[in-house]
Amino acid sequence: MTEAARRFIELEETLGAHNYKPLDVVLTRGEGVWVYDVEGKRYLDCLSSYSALNQGHAHPRILRALHEQSARLALTSRAFRNDQLGLFYQTLTEATGYPRVLPMNTGAEAVETALKLARKWAYRLKGVPADRAEIITFSGNFHGRTITVVSFSSDDLYRRDFGPLTPGFLTLPYGDAKAVEAAITDRTAAILVEPIQGEAGVIVPPRGFLSRLREICDRRNVLLMADEIQTGLGRTGALLACNHEGVRADVTMLGKALGGGVYPVSAVLADTEVMDLFTPGEHGSTFGGNPLAAAVGREAVRVILEEGLVQNAATQGEYFIERLSEIPSRHVREVRGKGLLIGVELRPQAGGARRFCEALMREGVLAKETHENVIRFAPPLIIDRPTVDWALERIARVLAGE
Repeated sequence: MTEAARRFIELEETLGAHNYKPLDVVLTRGEGVWVYDVEGKRYLDCLSSYSALNQGHAHPRILRALHEQSARLALTSRAFRNDQLGLFYQTLTEATGYPRVLPMNTGAEAVETALKLARKWAYRLKGVPADRAEIITFSGNFHGRTITVVSFSSDDLYRRDFGPLTPGFLTLPYGDAKAVEAAITDRTAAILVEPIQGEAGVIVPPRGFLSRLREICDRRNVLLMADEIQTGLGRTGALLACNHEGVRADVTMLGKALGGGVYPVSAVLADTEVMDLFTPGEHGSTFGGNPLAAAVGREAVRVILEEGLVQNAATQGEYFIERLSEIPSRHVREVRGKGLLIGVELRPQAGGARRFCEALMREGVLAKETHENVIRFAPPLIIDRPTVDWALERIARVLAGE
C-alpha cells in the first residue's frame, strides 16, 4: 500500500464516524464493471454498491442525463412543478404497471413512506381503530436504519441502545406462510417483505412463499408491500423479483439502481386507491422528485429496459451460480441466489467471510461479507461471460486455497 492510500485511510479513520468497516482499498475511478484504486490497480466490482450500480459505473447515457439536467435545472422543491417529474412518472408506471408513484431519495425513506401509507390505509379504508394498526415483518429483514425500521429488526446490533423503539410491528420467521396466516388479526394493516433477503445473506424463500402471501392478503384484506430496493430493476433476472412468482404487491418500494449509480433516487409504487390517501402536506421531501433526480431516474430505467440488462442478469446469473456450485472447496456450505444476486455461505470452521473477501481483493475482485459467513456476489448487470469467467477463476483460487 502506498503512502497516499494510507493517508486517505488515516483521514477517514481519524475524522469520520466508525460506523463502517470497509476493505482497505481506496478507489478513485470506475467504468463499467471495473473500478481502479489510487495506486492504479484494477478490480472487478462484485458488489455494485449493494445493487445501486446495476447499470455499471459511469454509464454514458445516465451521465449525459445528469450533466444536461444539472446544467439546466437541478432543484425546485415540490412547491413548484418541473418538466421532468411527469416524464419520470410515465417511464416508471409504463415499466412496472403501477398507476401511481411517490418519489423520495433513499431506500429508507421509501420504506418509511410505505409504512405511513399502510397505516393510513388501515384507518381510512379497513376500519382499524386509531393508532392500533399492526404491520407484519420477517426475521432477518433489512429495510434501512431509521428508528422505526430498526424497531422491527431481528438483529440486536441494529436495535441495541436505540430505544425506545416504535411499536406496531410483529416479526415472524421468514418463509413461514403458516405463521403469517395464524398471526393476522383485524388490526393487521400490511405485510412487509423482501422477495429475497440480501443483507441477511441472500436468503431465497421457499418456492410459492410470495404467492401464498398474496393469497392471504387478498383473503384477509391486508396490503402486501414488497421492498424491492435491492432486488428490483433487474437484479434477480426479472424487472421485479416478485415477478418470478407472478405476484404483484399492493405497494412496491424501489431505490438504489433507480439512481443509476450517480444520484440517490427512490420511489413508492401503488394503486390509485391506496396512493390517493395522501393529501397535500401529509408527506414529502425537499429533494424528493427534483428535476435532476427525475431525469436521472428516467434514464436509469430506460437503460435497464432498452439494453437488455434484465435478461442478461438472468443468463449470466444462472451460469455464475452453476459454476460457483462446482468449485471444489471444503469451506463452502451452500451457493444460493437468483440472477446476479448470489450468496456463498461458508462453513463455521472456515473462519468467517471477511478473510476470503480480503483475499479476493488481492486477486482483483471486490466482494463484501454479510452476516459474518456469507460472501455476496452482485456485479453490475452489464457483465459479460468472459468477465464472469475471469472472476470465477480467481474466486475458485481463493475458495480452494484459503
